[in-house]
This record gives sequence, C-alpha cells and structure tokens, in this order.
Amino acid sequence: MIGFTNKDDKFYQLFSQSTDIIVKSFNMLERFTRQDHVSAEDAVQMHRFEHDADSVTKEILERLNSTFITPIDREDIYQLAQALDIVMEYAEGTVRCMHLYRTGKPSLGTQELAHLVRLAAEEIQDAYSCLRYIHHKKSRILAAAEEIYNLESAGDRIYHQEVARLFESEKDPIKIIQWKAVLEHIESTLDHCEVIGDLVKSMVLKYD
Repeated sequence: MIGFTNKDDKFYQLFSQSTDIIVKSFNMLERFTRQDHVSAEDAVQMHRFEHDADSVTKEILERLNSTFITPIDREDIYQLAQALDIVMEYAEGTVRCMHLYRTGKPSLGTQELAHLVRLAAEEIQDAYSCLRYIHHKKSRILAAAEEIYNLESAGDRIYHQEVARLFESEKDPIKIIQWKAVLEHIESTLDHCEVIGDLVKSMVLKYD
C-alpha cells in the first residue's frame, strides 16, 4: 500500500490541521458575505486563521527538511502544503478587501460564490484525509476532485454574471472597482481549489 504509513503520521496530522483551518475559515468567509459589513474584528479573525495556516505550512516544510525518508516524494509533500497555504491567502485577501473597501452587504451572487468556495474546501479536506491510504481510497479522492471541478465551473459562470450585473447596475465607478476586486479574490480562491483538485488527482495517478 502506498501512502502515509504509521511512522509518518505527523505529515498526515499536519495536513489535517491545515485543511481543518481552511474549512473553518471558508465557513467564516461565507458567513461574512451574508453580513451588512465586515468589521475590523472580522478581518482580524480571518487573519488569525491565515497566520495559523501559515504556521502549519512552515512546520510541514521544516519536518520535510529534517526527514530522511518521506512517505511520498518530497516535491509532492511540498506542493500539497504550498497549495493549501496559497488558497488560504486568497480567502484572507477577500475578507481584507471587503473590510478595507467598506463594501457593505454583498450581492446574492457574491454570497453564492462564497458558498461554492466553502463546499470546495470540504472536498479538499476529504481528499487530503484520504492521502494516508491513497490506494484504498482513490475513488474518494477522484470523486472529490471531480466535485471541485464542478464547483469551479459553476463559480466561473456566477462570477461572469456578477461582473456583468455590476457594470450594468452600479453607477459609482469606485464601487465597481471595489466589488470587482472582491469578486476576483473569491474567483481566484475557487480557481486555486481547482488547482488543488488537479494536484490530489495527480497523486492518485502517480501512486496507485
């Protein structure tokens, strides 16, 4: 069986910690899009999540550098860790924009985009949880990757609809710039979820 063996539980535990942070933070992102505004305290909360995720990534990389024999290729562990770090940065940037721009309550389309991001985070968590026993759980990983692709495709349609609606209905050019930046951050978050979907799928193809 190829995957994370018992003696390498620490890598599995750290990936679990990282995906848990992502799911919690993406749930928070979705909740923020349903509020009338994002407060300074809200932005700080999300920044704490980003800091926690960054700390876990650093611990993974430090352990990688000090481990002679790794459960899978070093470059794969590095990519899996970095991918989670990047997607967390996109989500934190979304909340930061909403707070700094004082955008007010997002549109229904923006809320739906955030909802799709949250669902994608749950699929990522499920896929990473299966890496330890990748041979026996390859079908779950592939199913999670496929669902991430579907969510990203749906998000892409909503994003373009929202941008079109924004230019059609919003008369204030500053508001257009601000909301377009927020939408781009959410779309980039979802796009990177798709990158993670590609990554975990490649793990199945490589180690099965």
